[in-house]
Amino acid sequence: MHLLKLSESKWSLVLCALFVCAAIFELDAKEQRMTPGRTSTLKKPKLGRTTNKRQRVEMVKPKIKPSAAAQTKTSLTQVLGRGVFKKVGETLSVQTGDTLSLRCRGKPVQWSFPPLVEEDEGRLMIVQQERFSLLTLVNTTVADTGEYTCYPMNCEDRDCRREYNRATNVFIFFPDPRELFIPSSSHYEIIQLRSNWPAVLPCQVTSPEAKVTLHREFPPEEVAVDGTEISFNNRKGFTIHRPQPHHAGVLQCVANLGNLMQSSTKYILSYVNYPMAPPVPVIQASSSSVAVGDNLRVTCAALGERDMYMEFNWDYPAQQIGRPLYTEETMIPVSGEASRQQFRSVLQVDEVRDVDQGMYTCTAQNLQGAKSVSTTVKVVSKVKAKKLRV
Repeated sequence: MHLLKLSESKWSLVLCALFVCAAIFELDAKEQRMTPGRTSTLKKPKLGRTTNKRQRVEMVKPKIKPSAAAQTKTSLTQVLGRGVFKKVGETLSVQTGDTLSLRCRGKPVQWSFPPLVEEDEGRLMIVQQERFSLLTLVNTTVADTGEYTCYPMNCEDRDCRREYNRATNVFIFFPDPRELFIPSSSHYEIIQLRSNWPAVLPCQVTSPEAKVTLHREFPPEEVAVDGTEISFNNRKGFTIHRPQPHHAGVLQCVANLGNLMQSSTKYILSYVNYPMAPPVPVIQASSSSVAVGDNLRVTCAALGERDMYMEFNWDYPAQQIGRPLYTEETMIPVSGEASRQQFRSVLQVDEVRDVDQGMYTCTAQNLQGAKSVSTTVKVVSKVKAKKLRV
């Protein structure tokens, strides 16, 4: 009887060990199903030994999805036929009358094109596909010559903006043996020459093969183009990099291609000597305390270049009651600086009254901007003024 009970105890221990092994294998199977990509196996534990050691679960790092702006890579290609594409460079030539097809990779994207390309004419069609946008222009003319640009868009909800630094563009010529310049609706165009800003004469040609020269109407002569003072770009026209008074006048471009010679629109160039920076005025009153009945002078002065435009405006206390403004403006040469002079405006207040007490503000303005300065004047009685002098 004692041996039978001992045998039953051993069998109970064996069954318990088997149950523990089965439980461990079940847990391992669950971990393998919950952890994708895991291939390691668990060694069978020895019978008679149990373990509470937790199995290490491999952590799978989630992949960071790049933003839409980072995913969108623009590339511009010309569609030559079904499934036939050609990557474009800086320029492209398409014969007038042919169909232009450009494909820009990205979603979404926006296009810009020459102003004479009108959507309402029915010649232009833009279709946004899943991964690219297709621009198609039919019945092309010389007026379609210009720059075509594709902008990738960075969108957050409904707010989209152009990614200008990642745009792709191409300048497209549409040659026509009868038209060497892009047509213009006017015979004259006025261009202001600024001393501090390059000026462009936009005589753009329709063919990259055309030879273009610049001519003055009076006296009739060809203008030298040295690439430094004046340069030419067939996608832009002539650029006067540092305009001077002698550049003013009536000029036009002349294009030659084969036996054809044509003239562009006439450009009327007027020269304006622009200052280098806004003025920096200085204000000073004849006295910070003025007695009633005395005269007051407030001077505002600013340095500037010779033959420049300078304007002064005043705000003063008695302006509110309609007291008239009397000023005297002069220009004084600066010693040792032939190209500079001092502009001065003097506000005159005769027989000062109590209403003349307060802040006086002078604003000096030139073609580059304006700046204001102020000073405060106190009006006192004659008796008090005498005490102050003593």
